[in-house]
Amino acid sequence: MKMTAKTYGELVSKVSPPSPKIKDFIGAFLIGGLICVSGQLLQDFYTALSLSDKAVRMAVPSTLVFLSALLTGLNLYQKIAKHAGAGTLVPITGFANAMVSPAIEFKNEGQVLGVGAKMFGIAGPVLVFGISASVIYGIILCLIRLF
Repeated sequence: MKMTAKTYGELVSKVSPPSPKIKDFIGAFLIGGLICVSGQLLQDFYTALSLSDKAVRMAVPSTLVFLSALLTGLNLYQKIAKHAGAGTLVPITGFANAMVSPAIEFKNEGQVLGVGAKMFGIAGPVLVFGISASVIYGIILCLIRLF
């Protein structure tokens, strides 16, 4: 059976339930905001411990990544994301979740081919692009400084 894009779109809209957009927007705003407020509270906490600015800048994202990975491992991050949607995609916590989820899902395939290989399935392209972009930027910066 050949189906055009228009026919497929009509079929999908007929079968799919309508999305409660306002509820989704509010959930994403509240949970995403809560994650950001948590980051600010962590920054204030580490600053109150008299850590240096450099140490605080390292401790806050490390704590957020750890907590996101822990919540993913306890299967709580997915439950939060179910209600918050895009609000849980705040870059650092969403990235940690994207790293841990496949590792947990494929742990029965072994440490190397399951956890190790699948963990970088989503994050791999991000890491490759980030590292490649930083190398190119570094080369350009060195060339500019030479002249």
